[in-house]
Amino acid sequence: MKDAENGVTERAGNAEPAAVSSHLDASYAERGLGAAEVSERVAQGKTNRVKDETSRSLASIIRANVFNRFNAILGVLAIIVIVIGPIRDALFGMVLVFNTLIGIVQELRAKRTLDRLSLLSAPRARVMRDGKHVEVSTGDIVLDDLIELQAGDQILVDGVVLASEGMEVDESLLTGESVPIMKKPGDGLLSGSFVSAGSGRFRATGVGEDAYAQKVASEAKRYALVKSDLRDAINTILRYITYIMIPTGILLAVSQLIADNTFDDSIIATVAGLVGMVPEGLVLLTSLVFAVSAVALARRKVLVQELPAVEGLARVDVICLDKTGTLTEGTLEFGRIEPLHGDDDLDQVLGAFAAASPAENATLAAIASAFPPPADWRVGSSVPFSSARKWSAVSFVEHGSWVLGAPEMLLGEAADRGLREKADSIARSGLRVLLLSRAGAEVTGETLPGGLQPAALLVIEEKIRPDAAETLDYFTEQGVAIKVISGDNASTVASVAERVGVPEAEEVMDARMLPEDSEDLSEVMEEKTVFGRVVPEQKRMMVHALQSRGHVVAMTGDGVNDTLALKDADMGIAMGSGAPSTKSVAQLVLLDGRFSTLPGVVAEGRRVMANMERVANLFLTKTVYAALLAVGIAIIAWPYPFLPRHISLVGSLTIGIPAFALSFAPSKQRYRPGLLRRVLYFAVPAGFIAAFATFTANAMAKAHGASLEESRTVAVIVLTIVGLAVLAYLSRPLWSWRGALVAVMAGSFVGVLSIPWFREFFMLDLPGLIIMVQSLGIATIFVLLLELSMSYMQRYIRRGFEAPPAQDELGDVETPMSVAVDDDD
Repeated sequence: MKDAENGVTERAGNAEPAAVSSHLDASYAERGLGAAEVSERVAQGKTNRVKDETSRSLASIIRANVFNRFNAILGVLAIIVIVIGPIRDALFGMVLVFNTLIGIVQELRAKRTLDRLSLLSAPRARVMRDGKHVEVSTGDIVLDDLIELQAGDQILVDGVVLASEGMEVDESLLTGESVPIMKKPGDGLLSGSFVSAGSGRFRATGVGEDAYAQKVASEAKRYALVKSDLRDAINTILRYITYIMIPTGILLAVSQLIADNTFDDSIIATVAGLVGMVPEGLVLLTSLVFAVSAVALARRKVLVQELPAVEGLARVDVICLDKTGTLTEGTLEFGRIEPLHGDDDLDQVLGAFAAASPAENATLAAIASAFPPPADWRVGSSVPFSSARKWSAVSFVEHGSWVLGAPEMLLGEAADRGLREKADSIARSGLRVLLLSRAGAEVTGETLPGGLQPAALLVIEEKIRPDAAETLDYFTEQGVAIKVISGDNASTVASVAERVGVPEAEEVMDARMLPEDSEDLSEVMEEKTVFGRVVPEQKRMMVHALQSRGHVVAMTGDGVNDTLALKDADMGIAMGSGAPSTKSVAQLVLLDGRFSTLPGVVAEGRRVMANMERVANLFLTKTVYAALLAVGIAIIAWPYPFLPRHISLVGSLTIGIPAFALSFAPSKQRYRPGLLRRVLYFAVPAGFIAAFATFTANAMAKAHGASLEESRTVAVIVLTIVGLAVLAYLSRPLWSWRGALVAVMAGSFVGVLSIPWFREFFMLDLPGLIIMVQSLGIATIFVLLLELSMSYMQRYIRRGFEAPPAQDELGDVETPMSVAVDDDD
């Protein structure tokens, strides 16, 4: 990327001939386009209107959420039960309905956000047509339109300047450069920038799809769901379950017919076996938890654009920060004054100077906020600041004349060399330095008065967000790497980074020197922390380079130049005061612009993922034991030991209800990649134990000559006890509210067995005393086996990991199953 200035900076600054284009007549600069010329361009499609077809249609959103693998599995099974069996056995179908509705609402919200995306906030433009000033809508601008600009106007299309009266353009939203750029005839203009001072005219050379702002918007508006480990893990599980369910379902149905069941009973038993294999509650709970977290974050003035973004917060290990608007407030503040000589009361001079200036700018506003105006200082004459002159002057009655400006403009050839070097040294550090001089003559016209005597150097700094340093300290403590990426001058970026405590801020990298090779770039991104003079495409490539090294990257920003990088980052975070494009493509928007909100946002993501990993262990344990039971029963051709309502009962008491409570518990545990692997390490052995306990109890009941209903009741009792043991293991420590949760679930099951109405509803028939005692004995043995196997697996996995286990904030060792035992309440 040796030519890093190519792109935005080059396009905005390259001089294009100021003469009128050859296909326009000589009177164009005065009268603009004629009606016939406008009509011709409209007919040719050379207007600023653009087609908006990048967001998903309503039909597409509904189709994606209704016709998916999860709905296909549960939908078919629910329809079978509704057609053949009692409606009470189809209770699991409600999960399908709720999950679909949540998904549709989520994506409709994203669609509305993307459709509102517009880089251009100004609704109308002033153009010259047929020698008259006309106001037209943004879409009615045509190629070669002569457009007039005034201070505060947004530039709506690309063009070339034809006339300029001190026109300065703020391109910070495009390039990150915080200093307005003086534009003269022949200079290029880019859509999305603003006129900060002066006025002028320009010819439109890029409209519609050819305008820079629209190119950025079109690319940014391509719809893409945020990456989600949890969602990917669920989809992987559902995919493999689908592969298993078809042959298992056929085998189970045949075996039930062989076991002398009626056709209807065989189908219902088969559905019961298959429904248990689907972690339907996990899918629903994931959507609910993300939605509730989005509401919680909204109370902190954080807008969550995509629900899985909550999970992404927990995975971030690198955060890329833009300087302007993120570390700084985008405004200037007075830094310090360095008097040179004399006994003048400089505080009064500066206060009076700032108050007397006819055209206030950001620099004078910073001085005015630091020095209140003195009383009884009367202005005799003044010269406003201009980027061309780089100085302003005021003559006061009885207090002399004063000039404030750039040192190089006020210091003559015979000036003190030490003073010049001192000013240059301050400027090289990235700070803005001004020289205040007393003039020997009164200010007249726009000529620099003579007899200048340097009085003081003023240092102006970008105003740092008061919460920036504390927030960066938090990320450093949490092991999140910080990268400062800005389009501003490299020295200025380094100065700001150093002031807020960014590690290794002094080793700043000028992006114009970045390598073009992606591998070399990723190496630089690993080594360096602060980057200046970065153009938008480079920001995007920097994000890709970090991702290529396995990092989960968060990107913050507020300008158009951040839009594409925000879109491609794993987690895009926009400031509420930023450009509309950044807020629309980001997954998170800090509505109040407070940087200090981020630690709480990250903590919320970690809480969600730690709890979801815990409950995923519950749901996947159920999937494993359901699959093993279905295959085992099918092979030996026994009647299936459960009805669908039994599966709903056991699942509700040992998984569904407690999982809902556990998913909202407080937690500070850090998230690590590999969720599916860790869950399987727990769920597979736990599922095996639950399946064999149920199978053993069912075999025991059959050996004692128990009826089918009694055998099924025994299976329900043993599976519930083992399921509660799994819940208790994952809920530790049990002396907290989690222990009460397990006790309530156990008591509820006892209530179901004790109350006749519930026994009848769930078709439970308690067996004799001997069978009950033996059932409880079997359950006890397998609960002890569960405890031993989990302890062994935890030690085995801890030894088998390639990297040493990390320490969480509470000092507990993180292992694939430490989520079960962390004490964070």
